[in-house]
Amino acid sequence: MSGFTIDRRTALALSLGGAATVAFPRLALAAALDEAAVDAIVRPFMAAFETPGIAVAIVRPGAPAFVKGYGVRTLGKPGAVDAHTRFGIASHSKAFTAAALALLVDAGKLGWEDPVVQHLPEFRMSDPAVTGMMTVRDLLVHRSGLPLGAGDLMFFPAGTHVAADVLKALPYLKPARGFRAGYDYDNILYIVAGLLIERVAGMAWDKFVEARLFAPLGMADAVGSRQSLRTDNVAGRHARLGPPVRGIGKLEVVQPDEGPMVDAAGGINASISDMAKWLQVQLAQGKLPDGKQLWSPEQAKEMWKPQTITAASDGPTDTNPARPVLAAYALGWFVQDYRGMRMIQHSGGLSGQVTYSGMLPSRGIGVSVLSNVEESVSAAIRNAILDRLIDAPAFDWVASYRTRQKAAQDEALASVEGGVDKAPAGGPSLPLAAYAGRYRDPWYGDVVVGQKGGRLWIDFVPTPVFKSALEPWGPDAFRTRFAKDAGEDAVVSFEIRDGKVAGVTMKPLSPLADFSYDYQHLAFVPVP
Repeated sequence: MSGFTIDRRTALALSLGGAATVAFPRLALAAALDEAAVDAIVRPFMAAFETPGIAVAIVRPGAPAFVKGYGVRTLGKPGAVDAHTRFGIASHSKAFTAAALALLVDAGKLGWEDPVVQHLPEFRMSDPAVTGMMTVRDLLVHRSGLPLGAGDLMFFPAGTHVAADVLKALPYLKPARGFRAGYDYDNILYIVAGLLIERVAGMAWDKFVEARLFAPLGMADAVGSRQSLRTDNVAGRHARLGPPVRGIGKLEVVQPDEGPMVDAAGGINASISDMAKWLQVQLAQGKLPDGKQLWSPEQAKEMWKPQTITAASDGPTDTNPARPVLAAYALGWFVQDYRGMRMIQHSGGLSGQVTYSGMLPSRGIGVSVLSNVEESVSAAIRNAILDRLIDAPAFDWVASYRTRQKAAQDEALASVEGGVDKAPAGGPSLPLAAYAGRYRDPWYGDVVVGQKGGRLWIDFVPTPVFKSALEPWGPDAFRTRFAKDAGEDAVVSFEIRDGKVAGVTMKPLSPLADFSYDYQHLAFVPVP
């Protein structure tokens, strides 16, 4: 949902570097921005990576915001990306959830250190001690102990679960580490944060951000949920669907797969004009253009204060000038060093779209890049623009991204060679009818395995698009073949005990699978 700010599509999105060979045009810091210079940065990326559409916002002190769209909204259709084309900004929404809570803190309706159970008495984690210690702040900073992407299959792809179901699921999600012992990115606790906002404010999360954030900011194109879009000026979705795995092959149009359950973690749809206004109020520490404070300077500082260390290294190298010495998560934002300055940044990733934003507060600079493709080219464009704005040493970000994209694809191909289209050795140890039945996971729900036409079939009951024949894939294991753009396939393994199925576990088939397909967290048992 960045030095990838881990979101839904992670495969090609570690901090971007490459060989310093080609200089881009410089962007002057004067009030008059040379549009041709921005074009000369963006267009080579679009040509090199076949990117259908891009939208760019640049905000700087003493100058009007630069906003511009490039390319087409959807391949094969004439509609152009413009300053008002709506994109799914995905996990950029997390900063809006943090800001919504900041408004409630300013109003005295809650505090960052309030126990969550003070406002949501039904809230539970798997460990009762953690339940009592979990604060409002803890919901936002990815240190709960839950593993990466825990519970995401409840809402990616969209299914029958509703937001309140996360409160029923959380007690069954097993931690990967101790409470506050380290960093693992999650979406599910941001959904809890949305429920908390609704409980305290008496207004649904999407309506709250629309009324209390979008309206005063003048974000006229933004909506809190994709389901609220009422325009044709919407960016399409594009991804490489293989073969042999997603992330490789030619770009194809894909359909949105997120439902309203995910809104507080990643549901906002907004234009690049909206994003410019958002960056401006962030850089102004919550102050609106008319001088009024939307949130207090104290809360502005709180939202940017590092809370959880996410990465550490020896810093930039000749081949990776963006590598931070230290990176951390704050409240809805990542904080790291960039070219010797503090950068406040985030990314957003959905099926078919990836977006990146970054701010250098010491320079009053902000850049947002929205794309309609399931690749992180928007990160490289953001970095290239930031570099030109601060007059950093010349660096070829196009070559850098090309190198990293090829390396990731080559690694994926090597890891699946003979393993995606050719089944591993072994097969069923029981008659097919013995695998049939209903199986239940306590946080996700049921899958039903049946026989049809001499083959096994599986139906993921809460996720309607996940229906497939099962093909033998090793000892007592089978693979799915979901519809091409439905999502990542899974390997379904049956535990056999005393000649019967005692349990079912799963894992993603593809090494490029996004972490939100968290099949590995499922543990099904037979339903009598």
